[in-house]
Amino acid sequence: MLNGTRIVVGISGGIAAYKSADLVSRLRKKGAQVKVVMTKRAEEFITPLTLRSLSGNEVATDMFSCPK
Repeated sequence: MLNGTRIVVGISGGIAAYKSADLVSRLRKKGAQVKVVMTKRAEEFITPLTLRSLSGNEVATDMFSCPK
C-alpha cells in the first residue's frame, strides 16, 4: 500500500510520544521507508534505540548531527 513511500516522523516531548513506536511499526508494515527525528525532550518518553529498531534507520536527535 505504501511501498516506496518515504515518511519522516517528528517526535517532540509530550506524553503522546510513546505512540510514535506503534505508528512507525505500522508504517513499516505497510511498506513505507520511515525516518525519525526527535527532540531531546522526546527522549524522556521513548528511546532513540527503540525507534531505530522499529524504523530500520538511524534516528536524528541533534540538529547538527547527520545520521549515517
